[in-house]
Amino acid sequence: MKRSYLGVIILCLILAMNIVFTQLIVHQYYHENYQNVLIYMGINIILFPIAILVYKKEKNKGGS
Repeated sequence: MKRSYLGVIILCLILAMNIVFTQLIVHQYYHENYQNVLIYMGINIILFPIAILVYKKEKNKGGS
């Protein structure tokens, strides 16, 4: 299955953003900024289905 570089780069960027927002969640929770925790958690939850859509698009694009 041939993958495009753009799809792989997008998935890597989404993974990096998930890691960054998870670190921000832990940091803000430690400092008891719960409103920021909820905002970062919402962004993290939104990024997950986007990553699944990109993965499925890349999976269906390639030949066998």
